[in-house]
Amino acid sequence: MMNKNTSLRVRLPVLVLVLEVILLGLYAGFVTYDDNANAKFQNNETKPMENTVYRDYPFFADVQVMIFIGFGCLLAFMRMYGFSGMVFNFLTATFAVQWAVIVQGFFQFYHDDGKIHLGVVNLIYAEFACAVVLISMGAVLGKTSPVQLLVMAFLEVPIFSVTEWAVLKYIRINDAGGSILIHLFACYFGLGATFVLYRPSLNEGHPKEITSYSSDMLSVLGTLFLWVFWPSFNSALTLKGDDQHRAILHTFIGLSSSTMTAFALSAVFNKRGKLTMADIQNVTLAGGVTVGASVDMMISPVAAYALGAMGCTACFFGYRYLTPFLARRLRIQDQCGIHNLHGLTGLISSTAGICAILLASEETYGPSMWEIFTHRAPPEGDPRLAELRLLIPGLKAGLGRSANEQALYQVAAIFTTIAAAFIGGILTGIVMKLPNLASPSDESCFDDELFFDVPSDFEGIALLTPQSSSGDKSSKCPDDTTKV
Repeated sequence: MMNKNTSLRVRLPVLVLVLEVILLGLYAGFVTYDDNANAKFQNNETKPMENTVYRDYPFFADVQVMIFIGFGCLLAFMRMYGFSGMVFNFLTATFAVQWAVIVQGFFQFYHDDGKIHLGVVNLIYAEFACAVVLISMGAVLGKTSPVQLLVMAFLEVPIFSVTEWAVLKYIRINDAGGSILIHLFACYFGLGATFVLYRPSLNEGHPKEITSYSSDMLSVLGTLFLWVFWPSFNSALTLKGDDQHRAILHTFIGLSSSTMTAFALSAVFNKRGKLTMADIQNVTLAGGVTVGASVDMMISPVAAYALGAMGCTACFFGYRYLTPFLARRLRIQDQCGIHNLHGLTGLISSTAGICAILLASEETYGPSMWEIFTHRAPPEGDPRLAELRLLIPGLKAGLGRSANEQALYQVAAIFTTIAAAFIGGILTGIVMKLPNLASPSDESCFDDELFFDVPSDFEGIALLTPQSSSGDKSSKCPDDTTKV
């Protein structure tokens, strides 16, 4: 029988109604079409095929697949939590995108007419903010209700948007693939939230925190969707042309390298020389993150390959050793190991980006260096800027930073982002811990039956579930990568 304290009958409809009323009011008051979606600007003299939809929509569609199918399937890895993993991802992502269109719109797409001008590019930015929420959600998966997850998304999107705006406007960094502003922020926000939501009884495992043959298959399908479309994620907002071309190449190379390395590590560290599904589902993706900060730079294909292998290795050993340490010593229960796949790899990627900035020269990049590293371009009024504009018409004035100065600003952005994310996660965790948000009990964690009408064969699955956590497990929990 459902625990009355976790009933969604009133809580979820009321919260959804409040959120929808807020969104309706904001969309009515502040959102209009951008020039590429406004019928007033469509006439016989325009060229419809030059509409930005044809440039931006393919990337938007790819990121959509990652958000709703890739993440959804990946989070369905637990035997008795498949409904929740996929459906809570669906619900949270849908709201987060709607909310991010508004919040980010005020910072990036707000015009003098007092309106947010909406186009496909807004949706791409919004889906990146949504990805931040879904990554953070991985740290608290199975231990929270859909009400808590909506509250988390409602608070995280503004905190992320303010951090992103402040870092890009005032610190001014290069981060084309979002290693700092997406992966590091999402990771440490999630760790801050799970720190507050700590459950001592879960440190030794939970009888329902296990996988099955079918749930592991579904999860690895999510991995494949993320793997295939990750080049679009890393390149969607880079400069069009050769920058975007390099971003796609580097991402594919990094992912390929991390995948090969993951299979090798999984086999060699398994006591029976077999492959562990948790490694295939997670560690193979590390290369997509580790090339992120330098993905559009002239780092060379071999550097992308090396970064993929480095990120994979850090991620693999993080699952085996660091995640258990965080849970037992620092009260941080990272349910899906986001610190390994997004935190450690994000730090490696950020370091690689700093190195690429220090090594960048006109000899390597040509005049395009001032477009990629805009902060190093001469400031307005500098004679050098006029000379460069003869080579690159429309070049924007920069800040005149040296390579060393820009590297220091990159470091500042890393620490600023981590601090803002962790503090924001802690504050959000405090709100999520408030009573009447349908938080499951320790015994009810990782169980679809708490929030869903489950099919009749679900009881058969439950009967196969061990009643204690002392048996061998095959889940994504940190300890499980060491079990054979």
